[in-house]
Amino acid sequence: MPAYMIVLAQISDRERFIAEYGVAAGELVEKYGGRYVLRGPGAELLEGDFGDSASMVISEWPDKKAAMAFWNSREYAEIRKLRQDISECQVVLIESEKING
Repeated sequence: MPAYMIVLAQISDRERFIAEYGVAAGELVEKYGGRYVLRGPGAELLEGDFGDSASMVISEWPDKKAAMAFWNSREYAEIRKLRQDISECQVVLIESEKING
């Protein structure tokens, strides 16, 4: 069952975030079998208190196990440090059932 990692980020230095964290994380996502479905700035907050003008990233994974292997890897632990002082992130992981339509 596919899994989706959804990241909502308030970024204080977008150029640095993309050049350092974004490049390194993108390469690792691919290495662990994920792919980006959406990457973009300027989310419009419709409800709640986090996310107005935030950037959003959605990655698709073969399954939850693959996403967690990425998330818990030593490589990602090092890469995550690149965003700590320039962003505030909320990250969720969800499995998706097939929707018949």
